[in-house]
Amino acid sequence: MEDVLDLYEQPYDFKRPVICFDERPCQLLSDLIVPLPMKPGHVRKEDYHYKREGTCCLLIAFEPLTGRRVVQVRSRRTKHDYAHFIKTLIEKHYPNVACIRLVQDNLNTHSAGAFYETFDPETAHGLKNKFKYHYIPKKASWLNMVEIELSVLSKQCLDRRIPNIAELTKEIKALVHKRNRARATVQWRFTTTQARTKLHSRYVAAYKN
Repeated sequence: MEDVLDLYEQPYDFKRPVICFDERPCQLLSDLIVPLPMKPGHVRKEDYHYKREGTCCLLIAFEPLTGRRVVQVRSRRTKHDYAHFIKTLIEKHYPNVACIRLVQDNLNTHSAGAFYETFDPETAHGLKNKFKYHYIPKKASWLNMVEIELSVLSKQCLDRRIPNIAELTKEIKALVHKRNRARATVQWRFTTTQARTKLHSRYVAAYKN
């Protein structure tokens, strides 16, 4: 935990940006009955019956110190999807950095091994050397600031029926563009010092004997 909290307290470094990564499954739903549109004095009305159109996955990288986020919607959440997303992140959005300090969870698909399973050894090696991983503890996803960004996306875009990946991608891109232009970010206030005070009993249990 302290590894991540210490990282959040460090000043901005253009050559070594701190980026938080995560992914979120999304259910695709369509209406069985055409909703009644909104009109003056009346909200939009929809029937409670719906049709499941499958699932997809939202992958997101969020740089809290600059208020920049990169999002992709993919049909699956495999090691290959992770590898391709990270490759796009570094080559298209951060081509001139020396290293990305990446905060993420311990999911088995989120590792440098995914690069070697997806790309040739030379490409995989180059990608691996561009990252320094900072893993959040198990059962502590709240430590990853991208969770806050995902909550915003969920409330402003994903809390309604969207029938297909194309429509979801369009909606997500529009919201991400808006938030990137506004440089919407997170004011993180939980520090290592506070963790040692508030979670003292956990420290004792973790390091006992």
